[in-house]
Amino acid sequence: MLLTNATIVTLHEDKDYGLIEEGAIALDEERIAWVGPAADTPDIYSTAQTHDLGGRLVTPALIDCHTHIVFGGNRATEFELRLNGASYEEVARAGGGIVSTVKATRAASEEALLADALTRVDALIAEGVTLIEVKSGYGLNQDTELKMLRVARKIAQMRPVDIRTSFLGAHAVPPEFKGEPDAYIDDVCIPTLRAAHAEGLVDVVDGFCEGIAFDTAQIARVFDVAVELDLPVKLHAEQLSNIGGTQLAAKYGALSADHVEYATDADAQALAASSTVAVVLPGAFYTLRETQAPPVHSFRAHHVPMALATDCNPGSSPLASPLLAMNMACTLFRMTPLEALLGMTAHAAAALGDTNRGRIAVGAQADLCVWDAEHPSELAYRIGFNPLHNRIFKGSL
Repeated sequence: MLLTNATIVTLHEDKDYGLIEEGAIALDEERIAWVGPAADTPDIYSTAQTHDLGGRLVTPALIDCHTHIVFGGNRATEFELRLNGASYEEVARAGGGIVSTVKATRAASEEALLADALTRVDALIAEGVTLIEVKSGYGLNQDTELKMLRVARKIAQMRPVDIRTSFLGAHAVPPEFKGEPDAYIDDVCIPTLRAAHAEGLVDVVDGFCEGIAFDTAQIARVFDVAVELDLPVKLHAEQLSNIGGTQLAAKYGALSADHVEYATDADAQALAASSTVAVVLPGAFYTLRETQAPPVHSFRAHHVPMALATDCNPGSSPLASPLLAMNMACTLFRMTPLEALLGMTAHAAAALGDTNRGRIAVGAQADLCVWDAEHPSELAYRIGFNPLHNRIFKGSL
């Protein structure tokens, strides 16, 4: 297949869009075989099936590298209670917070969780996403954590999208282990990780390193098992405070450290030294009305790749729009439109350990977006507007 008459955003380097005006892209089944100015198209493609893209913009397909998209119920009532002045304690007494999501997720069948998750997955696909990371973490017992991961795997069977699963057993302490986080890690989280790995359900191991969740020593015990199982790690770090999560992530060579609002310049240096991606999540920042933004200037100064994701979840980021996440990153965190696009493509791929996506280059997987747009800055500029004309997944229109 030969795609012609397009403005191509190759993102071949991080310093600019890598635009090719009047470009063409040759696809060989699921891979990109050639890209360049149409006038230079090799003769070998003269008989290829040709698609004229009408001068439209072509970018790498979008990647959502941090989601909690499988869960039961919702927390709209909690949202309303808070807006009416209820405190966190009052919301908790009313059955809100993560406990309510855990209860609903435990009670839901795999079929119900899948059907509900697919509505959110469809929203991501409609805006050009072809790869989604999906976390567990709302079960907090072995049966439900495994159930969530099985549902995540099934998404790729039901929709034209690839899925990466993250085991997030170290997300919160469940009610039955209240005040006993170490016992939960040892008796539930680690045995469940081993069971999930044995069933082939885990691609990455994640954790929530925060004062309201788990400290660095507790997360390190989980990460040690991940290393033993030859699984990469990533970490929710420095979202609400700084307790050393980013440094821990760097020590373990994590794929990414996510949220990182309270990361320091020294943390940025540690991420740079370990080639760990900083994942920024403006949806949670917006929903929680936070005021401490991630140190984007330090990440730039130390050349830390910045990925960007929706963090789609029922509590702190009920967001299922990657385009809106791009706009939020620019508006709230002062990222540039180029940084936002890299964050949803090349750097998002790096945050998942995928070296074969996120840029338009020979040999890369042929995941592309065709946009009704003239310049890539338009993707982060508009609010509530989806200019996607077509999504190409593994070389198929």
